[in-house]
Amino acid sequence: MERFHAYGCGIKGSIPDAIGNLSNLMILSLYGNHLSGPVPSTMEYLQNLQALGLSANQLGGSIPDCICKLKRLYQIDLGQNQFRGSMPSCLNNISSLGDIDFAGNLLNSSTPASLWNLTDLLTLNLSYNSLSGSLPYETGNLKVVTLLDLSGNHLNGNIPSSLGGLQSLAKLSLAQNKLQGPVPDSLNQMLSLEFLDLSNNNLSGTIPKSLETLLYLKYINLSFNYLRGEIPSSGPFENFTYESFMFNDDLCGAQRFHVPPCPSPRIHKSSQKKVFHMLGILSGIAATTIALTTAAILLLRCRRKDGISRNTDLLPMGLPKMISYYELVQATNGYDESNLLGKGGFGSKYKGILTDGTVVAMKVFTLLAEVTSGSFDTECEVLRNLRHRNLTKVIGSCSNLDFKALVLDYKSNGSLEKWLYSHNHCLDLLQRISIMMDVASALEYLHFGYTTPVVHCDLKPRNILLDESMVAHVSDFGMAKFLDEENSVLHTKTLATLGYLAPVLMETFSRMKPSDEMFKDDLSLKSWIEESLPNATTQVIDANLLGWQDGHFNEKLECISVIFKLALSCCVECP
Repeated sequence: MERFHAYGCGIKGSIPDAIGNLSNLMILSLYGNHLSGPVPSTMEYLQNLQALGLSANQLGGSIPDCICKLKRLYQIDLGQNQFRGSMPSCLNNISSLGDIDFAGNLLNSSTPASLWNLTDLLTLNLSYNSLSGSLPYETGNLKVVTLLDLSGNHLNGNIPSSLGGLQSLAKLSLAQNKLQGPVPDSLNQMLSLEFLDLSNNNLSGTIPKSLETLLYLKYINLSFNYLRGEIPSSGPFENFTYESFMFNDDLCGAQRFHVPPCPSPRIHKSSQKKVFHMLGILSGIAATTIALTTAAILLLRCRRKDGISRNTDLLPMGLPKMISYYELVQATNGYDESNLLGKGGFGSKYKGILTDGTVVAMKVFTLLAEVTSGSFDTECEVLRNLRHRNLTKVIGSCSNLDFKALVLDYKSNGSLEKWLYSHNHCLDLLQRISIMMDVASALEYLHFGYTTPVVHCDLKPRNILLDESMVAHVSDFGMAKFLDEENSVLHTKTLATLGYLAPVLMETFSRMKPSDEMFKDDLSLKSWIEESLPNATTQVIDANLLGWQDGHFNEKLECISVIFKLALSCCVECP
């Protein structure tokens, strides 16, 4: 037996010790019953267990350390029970953990320091317990976490500034604690943030105006604190109401917030002179930095990339929902040709609409060879473990003996290849730079942001998808390899499409494919561009990017030359 689902069945009594005999069990789901007593220690024999769902019962005692011996556990949900005492300090032994939910229990310890070492954790919900102590600086180690809910406890101390480094975090709730000090200005770096609740604490100081840059913030609650000063009014704050800021000491701002207007600042004459003097200095500086315009634009585009490119789904990636074959048939109107997005080496891609109205892209694998089935398994494994704002998000899958498909988030603007080579589309310089920074951000995560480095092995414009905001998402992980220490040499010998990031950089700005018929014998895309530098760069640049009539011709030429030099540095024989 691999899966045991018995949720909401009205089962009473305790979990039998004999549960440990089900050694092949991968999923155990018993939530929403009337189970009582402790979690049996025999649970440690379920060495293949990936998901443990025991929430909404009356289980009690302490959370046993035997759970830490389940090395393949991805999801553990013990919420809404009566567990007491401390959290296991050994949870960091389960490196595969992606989802922890202990909410609604009676835990009364501090959070163990080892908890913050689970750097691949996606969701952590410890709300409504009696946890005490302060939030350590190491909370910022959870670099890929998307949900962090510690509300309804007895946490004290300041909110650590390291939380600003959680750039994938979509929901943060620290409400109903005893936190004090200021709202950290570093929270403006949490560019994925949609939900922020810091209400019912002892926070003081001002509301950072920098929070106006959080483009995706849809909900904020700072009520019942001791905040003062002006309430920001731009960006997402344009949509917030007074309920978000009630019962603070001395807030002021717009009338719609039901607070008094802020007093107008009075500037002393001597201060005015200083201001005018400073403006004169700044004007002089500005006049001397025109030559650096391109670099400044690049920095702004980098911020734009981080500000827009976000995955906001709060569901864990470890267990994508199963979608029936018949729903996929219905979603694509019987795989009608009008819904065909393209064909590749392992099958076809279709656009579809699920029964709930979600528009999706379906990657249907043609099972003509064992390697194709292996590609499906590889892609499932990669997408199950990885999550980043510039990676394609998996919604679900469908798999049986005769059919395999991945259901992915649909990207309305198609692939980079379509935009590069179509006569109906054209990308300007800044758009191409921004797209490449999105791709680089995804690869940085694949190489360095996960426990085991991942090599994509098939990066090309066709596998770079653009959403409605022209943000890039790397897709198609069928050839990806986990670069573990034992098999790193073997894995790196596996090749797919010619080239990797550096040729993609070259192709994006030259509009020439590495496989173009002009490249033969000793001439390659790399050598062609290398020979053009530094004096004949214009001969290899996409003509759509540069024209002699361009008012910023020299700046653009220098910018693209730097990009080509970077690409060449990345593909030397011994990088």
